Amino acid sequence: MDRTLIQEILEVVEQAGIASAKLTGMGLKNEADAAAVEAMRERMYKIQMQGRIVIGEGERDEAPMLYIGEEVGSGTGPGVDFAVDPCEGTNLCANSQRGSMAVLAASDRGGLFNAPDFYMKKLAAPPAAKGKVDIRKSATENIEILSQCLGIPKDELVIVVMDRARHKDLIKEIRATGARVQPISDGDVQAAIACGFAGTGTHCLMGIGAAPEGVISAAALRALGAHFQGQLVYDPAVAQTSEWEGLTKEGNLARLAEMGISDPDRIYEAEELACGENVVFAATGITDGLLFDGVKFEKDCTRTSSLVISTLDNTARFTTTVHIKDGAQSIALR
Repeated sequence: MDRTLIQEILEVVEQAGIASAKLTGMGLKNEADAAAVEAMRERMYKIQMQGRIVIGEGERDEAPMLYIGEEVGSGTGPGVDFAVDPCEGTNLCANSQRGSMAVLAASDRGGLFNAPDFYMKKLAAPPAAKGKVDIRKSATENIEILSQCLGIPKDELVIVVMDRARHKDLIKEIRATGARVQPISDGDVQAAIACGFAGTGTHCLMGIGAAPEGVISAAALRALGAHFQGQLVYDPAVAQTSEWEGLTKEGNLARLAEMGISDPDRIYEAEELACGENVVFAATGITDGLLFDGVKFEKDCTRTSSLVISTLDNTARFTTTVHIKDGAQSIALR
């Protein structure tokens, strides 16, 4: 990978975000996702690279585009691995709620953990708490550590947790410390990344979410020097999701073994989930969110707000792009 790819990667998420945003609020989550997938893939194929999808829309027989293992790009140039989520928060997009975005992580070949389509226990925290909080510790212990590291009273800490039945006890424990809980319905990638920036009002992400999105979060937080840990969840009794109805703990362990994961209880650090020498994270808001605005359609232009974080030049770029329409006659400054 090199710096010349950063602009093209930005355009990939911009195009996916615009395509999906055209269906915002229409209750069409599958259609919004499909539009983002097609736009992302089309732009990827224009890049001079030997790209490969390592985390995508599913296995080849399940997904016609951006499937795991699909080769993207021109076929010449640097080898790049991608973890993509063209419309992260499809329900948010469909219902015109905050936090949906088009997102990806990219790295040198072999630089991203090929996460199985499982669940993952996650812990994200600011740079000041990196290596001090630990996913092995209780929520109570980690909140005490966070308070000390950040110099913030516990009752001013905001902990983001997915609003799921499996988190009932976790939420109760967090509130017992005096800390505040911010439940979210979907889209924990943006919440995790918000932990890497001061001033967002988000201090930590705890709980269980999708494993592939954990890799994308890890890439961004590694580039920011922030904290991220993940541990795969394979027990249906822990995941408590209807998607695993009929599955067993033993069956899931066998699936992981088939995927080459010999230690299912391993705790992964950000540097293991995104281990490449060069790592780039890019996201464009589909709807307004904590980090950036959603797509804005205007008479003569379309505006996108994005974030690109890169270890290639140690930058986090917040970018607003004005996509000018043909025949435009009046483009507002803001």
